[in-house]
Order: sequence, then structure tokens, then C-alpha cells
Amino acid sequence: MSSLDKLLSRASSSLSEHVPELSVELFEMAGDLACALLAMLERCNGFYALESALHVFSTRSSQHEISIFDWNENSLWRDGYDGLVDGCLFFAEDIFGGQFCIKNNKIYTFDPETGSLEFLAQDIEEWAQLLVSDYEVLTGYPLAHRWQKKNGQLAAGKRLLPKIPFVLGGGFVLDNLYSIDAVKGMKLRADIARQIKDLPDGAQIKLRLDS
Repeated sequence: MSSLDKLLSRASSSLSEHVPELSVELFEMAGDLACALLAMLERCNGFYALESALHVFSTRSSQHEISIFDWNENSLWRDGYDGLVDGCLFFAEDIFGGQFCIKNNKIYTFDPETGSLEFLAQDIEEWAQLLVSDYEVLTGYPLAHRWQKKNGQLAAGKRLLPKIPFVLGGGFVLDNLYSIDAVKGMKLRADIARQIKDLPDGAQIKLRLDS
């Protein structure tokens, strides 16, 4: 059994009943990994796993779910990062809205609070292997489990954000987390990322919190 098999065995049912397809633009952005990404979506066209700690986007939007096409529209939230996300194809996210993306034929994590990319995997199979073996760190599963045990199941399209951003010293604790629309969460942290982009350690920023 491959690592992708193991990951999909823990996944929800497909978020879209439509046959998955990628636009020419997204296919080109995915580069060498386009076929593998599409093959995964052909098996399960978008899904949640690990009690919603992992969310993989489907290729068709619905009333409650946003597609990989719409999620990657510049006007939705990407343009708020002032070029920091250029060339990235975002295809999945963790419980905090931390993104998994394809860039230059490799898979990276994207920190929405800092706008920074960190190399993660060479391909989809290695990405799945890392998620299966280190899901607590890579998806935030322990906090996702504990928050939902206390507050109920996280609604579709929502992520957990820190009231005090992690990058500003906020703790990875339940009292520092609240549920927010995923798009609003990305826009909020784009504002933070822009402010801290070129600031030295210890500099002050203006923090805006959404309820």
C-alpha cells in the first residue's frame, strides 16, 4: 500500500461528484506534478482527513466548498501577499490555514502569517508519506481534535486561527484559537505578512483581529 493509499483510506468521501479536471493555467503551474495531483483528485475529488485537520481542495466549487480554481484566484486572497505567492499552486491546507502548494515542480508549505515558503516534498507520494508519518505536526491534528471535542465539528470552509498570531508569540493552545472563514483568515494574515516582511526582530506592527 502506498502512502497516498494510506492517506486516502483516512479521508472523507469526495467533496465533488464531478470528474476532476485542471485548467490549462493550473496544469502549467503544477508542472511535473500535474498528472500526480490530478490522479489523486480522480480517486477522491477533494476531501477532509484527520478530523478536518487536512483539507484538500476539489476541482468544483459548491455551496459549502471552494474549488482549487477559485482558491487560487488572485482576487480572492492571493493579491494581498504582494507577490509572495507568485508561481504557487495551492492545493491543500492544515487546520490553521497553513497551505500546501506546488512551485517549481516541488511541494512546499506556506506560512500565511509570514508569507514564507519551506520545501516539504519532491512529489505527491512523498507529501502523502510525510503526512501519514508526521500528521500531528504537519496538520495540527491534536489541536483540531481537542478544539472540536470542546466546540463541535468545524464547519466546511472554516479554519482555526490564533487570536494572537503564532508569529507574534501566540500559543498553540485552545484558548488562543477561534473558527473563521478560510478566505477571511488568509486576508487577515496577508496584512500581517506584509507588515513584518522587512521588519527587524522586535519591531512593532498594527494587529487587527476579526471576531
